[in-house]
Amino acid sequence: MQFNHGNMVGPTLAAELASLAGRSWDSGAAVAVLRAHNVRRPDLDEAGSQRLREWASRLRVPFSAPDVDSTCAAINELLESAASRPTLSTHDGHKPHLHFAADGDDVVERVRAITAGGLAIFAVESEGGRLGACLRTGCPEVFVDTSRNGGRRYCSARCGNHDAVQRHRAHPGRVTPQSTR
Repeated sequence: MQFNHGNMVGPTLAAELASLAGRSWDSGAAVAVLRAHNVRRPDLDEAGSQRLREWASRLRVPFSAPDVDSTCAAINELLESAASRPTLSTHDGHKPHLHFAADGDDVVERVRAITAGGLAIFAVESEGGRLGACLRTGCPEVFVDTSRNGGRRYCSARCGNHDAVQRHRAHPGRVTPQSTR
């Protein structure tokens, strides 16, 4: 399955914000995430940061949903909360693409619309799958699985390796260098 970069802004922004909400929320880090995703006018005041943190916490739900129906239901709830009127745009010489929020909306409303709409499009393209939460105990990261086979279980190779080492160490019949003496 190939994923078009233009359709990935919403889901990847959702994943980064949801992961940030799983850690200790930091307004500066949130603004940096918004800037990295080219969100226009990304600055947040204290109230905006609080509203975005609450939204980011809600974004975590579809990433940890146990099945396709639950994922779709979670995204539908996000869409309902972020309801806006999508429009097609061709600004700045770009090919036609969707804008999920009006340009005059505040940054939090625009992010709500971008992430909810982006997750919905991604769910259609991925048949409701490919959103995940890292399986390593204690890891707050969520991810959008764009791997070839769609079998990703960890946010990174580091978390996957950590879990593999922990499973190996927990194996009861394992021979250690000290036990061979």
